[in-house]
Order: sequence, then C-alpha cells, then structure tokens
Amino acid sequence: MPKQKPQPPQDRPWENGWAPDGSRTPGTRRLWLAGALALVTVVACVTALATTQRAPEEQSQRATPSAGASLPGLITFASPSASPSDGPGRSPGSGAPSSPTPTPTPTPTKSPSPPPSSGAPKPKPKPEPKPEPKPEATWRSVRSVNYPDRYWQLHGDSVVLGTARTTFRLVEGLADASCYSFATADGAHLRHREFLLRAEHKDGTRLFEQDATFCPRASAHSGAIMLESVNYPGRYLRHRNFQLRLDPYQHSDVYRADSAFRLVD
Repeated sequence: MPKQKPQPPQDRPWENGWAPDGSRTPGTRRLWLAGALALVTVVACVTALATTQRAPEEQSQRATPSAGASLPGLITFASPSASPSDGPGRSPGSGAPSSPTPTPTPTPTKSPSPPPSSGAPKPKPKPEPKPEPKPEATWRSVRSVNYPDRYWQLHGDSVVLGTARTTFRLVEGLADASCYSFATADGAHLRHREFLLRAEHKDGTRLFEQDATFCPRASAHSGAIMLESVNYPGRYLRHRNFQLRLDPYQHSDVYRADSAFRLVD
C-alpha cells in the first residue's frame, strides 16, 4: 500500500516550505458571524423597546373600564350600535322607518242571558225602606222601665205611676205631626204645666198644643223610649216620687231609668 505523506503543519510554513493561500481574505467567516450576531442584537433591542412602550398602555386600558364594559362575573349582552341612518321611528340596522304595531281593542261581548223558564219562580224585588209611620189613633198603656209593674194612670188631673193600668189614645202631636200626643177617654190631653204632667182639655192656644206634644227619643234601655218636650228641648218626662214631671236631662243611671218608658197594648 502506498504510504501517505503527512501534511506539514500549516502553522509553521517557513519551516516546512508551505505557504498559505493568499486568494482568500483572512477572517471572512468570522465577519459574517459577527454581523449576523449584531443584526440579531439590534432586532432584539427594537422588539424589547416596542414591548416596553406597549405594556403601560395595556395596563392603563385594563385598569380603567370603559362606559360600556361590564364588571367581572356579570353576564352582559351587547346592544347594537345605532348607525347614522338610524333615527326616531327607525329600527337599528334598517333604513326604513318602523311603525308601531297597533294593538287590537277587544270587543266586549255580552254574555247571553238565560232564557226565561216558564216553571221557575221570578225573583221578588227587594222591598224599599218605608218611612216611619206616623202614630195612629191607637190605645196604649205607658209602663215604667225600672218599675215594670207600674203604669201611667190618672189621679185627679195629675198623672202618676200606679199599679192600675190606664190606657191613652196615642195620636199625632198637636204641635208636630212627627211626635206624639196622649188623649184620655173623655177627650182631654196630657200636657205639662209648671213642669208637671196633667190631663186638661184644649183651650185653643198654641201654648197648649206645644205643652201637649212630646217627641220620642232613643233610650239606653232596649225597647224603651224617652219623651222630649217640643217647647222645652232637653227636658224629658220622668217619674220622681211616682209623679210624672218634666226635668232636664241628667247624666245618671237613675235619670235614664226614670225617664225610660215602654208603650204596650
């Protein structure tokens, strides 16, 4: 086999008689590498500067939410933005005006009335309240409330409470038709004179008619009335020592019991 001749070391050309190639510029590859490295360095610096300037803007945009932005954790729905052509009466995104849809007015329907049945009874109309009837010429006895076994009776020309039951003719008031007057069997009328109740015949005067007229008022006792004088308002008939007299009203249980009477048949 042929022996390979060892190549002399290139680092000592003067010793071995070898000369380096002078056609190539020394350090060309290193220059290309250095240039590429410099270009990469410049690009990296430019990128870093751009990133540094954009970071504060993004942070400021994230820190201040816009008016339409929603807070985290809430579901929002984007509303369509109105185009320049949108206006009153126009729907967003369309150029034609939108007219409101008229709501149909419901027509009232009358419920059919049931046909009248020949066998069913007709409902009776409610009776209208009748005015209080005026007292007719009826005979009544007047009984005391706190002495239920005693009645008005005549003792001479005076009226007292006694056990004998006397009846009087109850007629319209001589001075007021809505009130009462009491007549006796012989045609006399009960009147107050000197505030005592007496039986006297008419004398044709207006004073007699007023003295003989008494208006019924509500009593504190059930089923009883109080009799107020027409010409002395505030004075009521009451019994005292079993004598019927006209006394002013008093706020006492005794007075309310003495002035309460029941008209019985």
